[in-house]
Amino acid sequence: MSRFRLTPTAEQEARLLVHCAHARFVWNLAVEQHSHWRPGRSLPPGYVEQARQLTEIRAEHAWLRDGSVTVQQQALRDFAQALHNFFGGTHGRPTWRRAAFHEGFRQVAVKPEHVRRLNRRLGAVWVPKVGWVRFRWSRRPPGELKSYRITRDRTRRWHIAFAAIPVPVPAPGNGRVVGVDRGVAVSAALSTGELLHCPGLSRVERTRALRLRRRLARAARRSNRRARLRRAIARLTTKESARRRDWAEKLTTLLAREFDVIRVEDLRITHMTRSARGTAASPGRRVRQKSGLNRAILAQGWGLLVSRLEHKAPGRVEKVPAAFTSQRCSACGHVASESRESQAVFRCVACGHSGNADVNAAENIAAGRAVTARGGRTVVRPVNREPRRRDLAAPGS
Repeated sequence: MSRFRLTPTAEQEARLLVHCAHARFVWNLAVEQHSHWRPGRSLPPGYVEQARQLTEIRAEHAWLRDGSVTVQQQALRDFAQALHNFFGGTHGRPTWRRAAFHEGFRQVAVKPEHVRRLNRRLGAVWVPKVGWVRFRWSRRPPGELKSYRITRDRTRRWHIAFAAIPVPVPAPGNGRVVGVDRGVAVSAALSTGELLHCPGLSRVERTRALRLRRRLARAARRSNRRARLRRAIARLTTKESARRRDWAEKLTTLLAREFDVIRVEDLRITHMTRSARGTAASPGRRVRQKSGLNRAILAQGWGLLVSRLEHKAPGRVEKVPAAFTSQRCSACGHVASESRESQAVFRCVACGHSGNADVNAAENIAAGRAVTARGGRTVVRPVNREPRRRDLAAPGS
């Protein structure tokens, strides 16, 4: 998607919030219908039936009829797609949407004349029942426009994202292969020897965020002071996520342009960042340390990096099993946990090869060297076992 900053007037902002409220209302109605379903009961209504029910509701309620029917119908289509993703195993179950947290709607049937350029810095987009709304012309929007989505973040900034299929970055054709090792101390280590760090908040900004969170804990519920503190914290977190997204976009574009094949570890980030709290009957251990590690992992943008690589270099991203890539020597292939002396130092106990531990892991990833728990590669039989005579081997071995 191509995302731009939207700059509506006060009157237009009020109308946009009405669209957001209608889309959220329709979405929550669909969630409520499906929340009553249990095994053995009749299936809840699908999109077609819900669209028919929406027509009846609009005829009964004038406040809903004053809104855009396409905005409300697209909320139902978004819910249907969310259900499809949930049953496909790629996303979680659709949940309730809250005011001030989920502000946005989607508009379809967009034509080229619905977007125009005003001057060098400003453009305008046509929004039903709102009119022409200006946005910052930071770059040229995609040519074939089908739909757009308007959202408002928690800092009360409006954005518009035009949906378009991105054009893949062409492969350079040089046959080069690179391995990317993702970590916490080093966000991304390349097999070429580069150590890259994902930018976050500065020391002053981190101190301010900590101070604001402490003040938020002492603020009274539903007070104006608490609302101001929440917006101030949201501005810092939005700035951090914007820096992380910008870093990931630039790095993935660079990798897609310079290398034919890009290999990364096959990490299950959702499982790695799962809470260690446990249950009341079986409480977890070192919960605070694990939560700090989870925050550090999520702050590096591991998933965003790989997903954008797959978008920009489709078919050229290979995932290598992550087992023992940090304990294997990239020179001789020996696997030993003692070779990893520290977070940054790797010294092989077999051949004496030494270097940066993250770069060594990236070189193993680039070579596609995945090992099993027995020390052998996944594509061949493990060799770190004593040979046995065939006549003494167990049947079927």
